[in-house]
Amino acid sequence: MIKKYNDDNYYNMVNNILDTQEFLKIDNCIHHGISRLEHSLRVSYYSYKIAKFLRLDYKVTARAGLLHDFFTNEDQSRFKSYFNHSKIALENANKLFILSDKEKDIIKTHMFPANIGRIPKYLESWIVGVVDKVSCIYEISLSYSRLFRFKLQNALVIVLFLSRRFF
Repeated sequence: MIKKYNDDNYYNMVNNILDTQEFLKIDNCIHHGISRLEHSLRVSYYSYKIAKFLRLDYKVTARAGLLHDFFTNEDQSRFKSYFNHSKIALENANKLFILSDKEKDIIKTHMFPANIGRIPKYLESWIVGVVDKVSCIYEISLSYSRLFRFKLQNALVIVLFLSRRFF
């Protein structure tokens, strides 16, 4: 089992998902510059921590947060997946796991407001949706900062080379 966070209580709630080979296929999908599994773990864990702090249903939040992007890149094009992946993730999760109505709502509505027709019913759904957006911004900014750092290093090498050559 994958253990990114030092929290046995969290892993006890989600280990049946993380032990499923079909679910682990998302580790091979790039999402916001990292693996979709790493993104899903981040969303799940921080949503779980917030729900626990607020004395909400943190077990359901942890499980649904982990399943919110349970689809592979082969499922559809990138553009279509932006609007439809929550539906596909819910279908995939329903095939392998028994989900409560709250878990279904969390998965189905995590893309609100992009999917305006799917408004979250539960506070846990709102938490996962917000944590997903914040995680996305964080992951994309990390991805671009690495790219920028690489380009900056290359530019410095070129400047140093040219400065020695012409000055």
